[in-house]
Amino acid sequence: MGAVIFASRSNTSTHGLYTGWGSALSNLGKYGGNAEGLSEYSPQGTKPVKAALVALIRNDDLYGMRKAMRELEDRWNHKYNYPYIFLNDQPFSEEFKRGIRDLTKAPVQFGVLEPGTWGYPEWIDKEKAKKERETASYIKGHSESYRFMCRFQSGFVHKHPLLRDLEFYWRIEPDVHYYCDIDYDPFLYMKKNGLKYGWNIAPDEYEPTVRTLWNTTKDFMKKNPQMIPEKNLIDWVSNKDGSYTKCHFWSNFEIVDLSFYRSPQYQAYFDHLDKAGGFFYERWGDAPIHSLAVAMFLKKSEVHYFDDVGYYHPAMSHCPKGSKERGKCVCDPQEGWSNDFGCAKRWRSIS
Repeated sequence: MGAVIFASRSNTSTHGLYTGWGSALSNLGKYGGNAEGLSEYSPQGTKPVKAALVALIRNDDLYGMRKAMRELEDRWNHKYNYPYIFLNDQPFSEEFKRGIRDLTKAPVQFGVLEPGTWGYPEWIDKEKAKKERETASYIKGHSESYRFMCRFQSGFVHKHPLLRDLEFYWRIEPDVHYYCDIDYDPFLYMKKNGLKYGWNIAPDEYEPTVRTLWNTTKDFMKKNPQMIPEKNLIDWVSNKDGSYTKCHFWSNFEIVDLSFYRSPQYQAYFDHLDKAGGFFYERWGDAPIHSLAVAMFLKKSEVHYFDDVGYYHPAMSHCPKGSKERGKCVCDPQEGWSNDFGCAKRWRSIS
């Protein structure tokens, strides 16, 4: 059974968004920092990259999403008009769709998750999972739906029919802030520079939520050595003694070449984790899973730190240095302290 899809505009099918792709790609050389006057960046223009801003969200998050969209539009997308895709495990209300459309000229699509991508796989012991939820003392530990979300974001978001034709996606969330004007196309920047994964904040994970994730990952590497390239980023997630650093990219902000998530090695890794059951028997998050996959399968030259993008997600923020005195950001670097996280420093130290 396929996904139920709710299109918000008559001319915003995925196929229609990207008609005439060849001519747009032939003009890559002229794209600089300013999108003004370029027809490709008009609301219905054929963008230079098949990309979209994507959120997994519910109807009652409308206000938080509108606040975040207002900032993202003002800071960036009113110039570039990349499409939005909103996904939900339930149909979106007309109120939600209207409230989103009111904020952008860009194409917008709404979709419902496909059966089997939200919920328990058949091999999970639900009683064991329930016991973990009832006894958990960590954040979101009692939540069943949070675990469904982490599993979906880890293994299925890139497979949704609305993303099927995309090359890149930018994950967006409600109740976040974007502090800086962004005067370039991050999708195009990543494509032209061969970048697979872009991140902004890198904390360490809370160990009780991932008690066996590292050992399960090492087991995957042991069983699949042919999938692990010689040049990788394992030193970012593994200490010299082989223990887990717990470093991870906070995936509520990530810009990704979706060929990475669609690759055979990523799919094999997700399947290995999914069978182990840690999404439910612990509370494995999509952030450490994405990050461990990046560390195993990519080189540092394929990963980009968007340190020029000021960003806040409840509990953590990143503010580019000097933003209090100059430039196009409005934030205080002393309050945006994620640049001083040990994992961010570790990232800068590895080659």
